[in-house]
Amino acid sequence: MGVDIRFPIGLMFTIFGLVLTILGLVTNSNAEMYKRSLDININLWSGLVILVFGILMLFFALRARKTRKSN
Repeated sequence: MGVDIRFPIGLMFTIFGLVLTILGLVTNSNAEMYKRSLDININLWSGLVILVFGILMLFFALRARKTRKSN
C-alpha cells in the first residue's frame, strides 16, 4: 500500500490557483498594479496555470483511486 500524494498536492494547487485567479479578476482594472509586468495581469495568468495543474493532479488521483478499487 503506497501513499498517493497527488490528491493533497492537487487540492493545494487548486485552492492556490483559485485564490490567485480571483485576485487577478478583482484587480484587473488596476492598470498601475500591472505596469511592472508589461501590463500583463500576471496574477490571473499564473492563477489559471496553477489551477489547471491542480485540477489535473486531482483528476489523476481520482482516476488512480478508481482503478485501485476495481482491481
